[in-house]
Amino acid sequence: MPRGRPVNSQIRQNIIEILYFTKKGYGYDIYKIYREVFPPATLRSIYYHLRKGTQLDEFRIHKIKSEKGNYSWGPEAEKIYYALGPNAKPKGNLKIKRFLEKKNFNQSLGNASTKEH
Repeated sequence: MPRGRPVNSQIRQNIIEILYFTKKGYGYDIYKIYREVFPPATLRSIYYHLRKGTQLDEFRIHKIKSEKGNYSWGPEAEKIYYALGPNAKPKGNLKIKRFLEKKNFNQSLGNASTKEH
């Protein structure tokens, strides 16, 4: 067995499944969906796996957007939107699809083929 942490991660795979149906999203939105569908994970852990997945080409940065608002840290927030990268291997988890349909998620969900997970 090689030394160090394994490259695969269940948290990262769950994020891949979320992005498979949402097509894109920023960290906090991904975290909110994750929190309702999967076992608990911290926001910090989700951001770690988004960065790690970007390094592994499982995710790509779709766009970076500055949004004005009344935040506790100031008048502006930088949001990094992620999408699936070339190394992502989504399985089409129907649990996520059903959750997003139930919440009337605005993205088109009918295009993705799914397999029961």
